[in-house]
Amino acid sequence: MQISVSSTLTVYHDGQFWVGLAEHVEGGRYGIARIVFGAEPSDEEILQFVVGKWEKLSFFGSKPAEASKPAKSPKRRAREAAKTLKRPAVSTKAQQALAAQREAMKRESAQARSQRRADEAEARFEQRKLKRKQKHRGH
Repeated sequence: MQISVSSTLTVYHDGQFWVGLAEHVEGGRYGIARIVFGAEPSDEEILQFVVGKWEKLSFFGSKPAEASKPAKSPKRRAREAAKTLKRPAVSTKAQQALAAQREAMKRESAQARSQRRADEAEARFEQRKLKRKQKHRGH
């Protein structure tokens, strides 16, 4: 019987603290733990954490992870792998909400910019009409 074990530790800054995201897959079960480091950890601190405290982390819940079925087509598998690589490593509801808010602000500013340009063009056109009208009067 062969059991595969895979673990990864991703360290990132969430805007306030440095956070570690530890993922662990063992025997088909997927577990994740979140570790808050506070200040930016050095390589030595990360190594000490992995050596000293890794086994104390509780990764697994009560239910086993569902194994994903591989797609039949190799092209489809390649597309799915590329799609997975495009996704950010860490995604939370707060980050998604901030991203949606940034997109909405971008759309609003684009609309305002377009409206401002149209208004300026209309003002220039009105100015030209007025100038032409003044040239035809009394000269």
